[in-house]
Amino acid sequence: MRRLILLRHAKTERDAPSGKDHDRRLEDRGRSDAAEIAAWLAAEHLMPDQVLISTATRTRQTWDVLSELFPANREPQVEYLPEMYSASSSQLLQAIHEVSAGINQLMLIGHNPGLHELALALTCTCNEAERRKLSGSMPTAAVVVIDFPIADWADAAFGTGKLQHFVSPKVLREAS
Repeated sequence: MRRLILLRHAKTERDAPSGKDHDRRLEDRGRSDAAEIAAWLAAEHLMPDQVLISTATRTRQTWDVLSELFPANREPQVEYLPEMYSASSSQLLQAIHEVSAGINQLMLIGHNPGLHELALALTCTCNEAERRKLSGSMPTAAVVVIDFPIADWADAAFGTGKLQHFVSPKVLREAS
């Protein structure tokens, strides 16, 4: 079995000082939301073996917050991929296919609409109640956890994943 953890970057400033979308930084709320999600991931033992991250400032900063809260003895392999910045679901799936078979839990930190479309496409055979969870949107700092009955990431395909969790900071606050 392989487990995929999709994480959308946390809440950002509306405009970067440079004027470039790629340079937008996390707001204070984004940092606290990322810390809340990191705590949930740790409590659920969802520690990635490898993390693929867009090179945008906001995704790197989201990872910086998360990585501080993971145990020091669980440092994953981290790879920054410029092509994840505006990647489609198909392009993200291609990046997943290139991950080593030795990686059991993989995390992607990226952007919408690609991440949300990927989550929908990977889990399209889920039952209606599970699909409803993903049908609206994937808000900032939301996490989708999908399991695959495969031995190699190259075998991950649309429609073959089983949705395990869909969590956002708002969902966590409402649950407590």
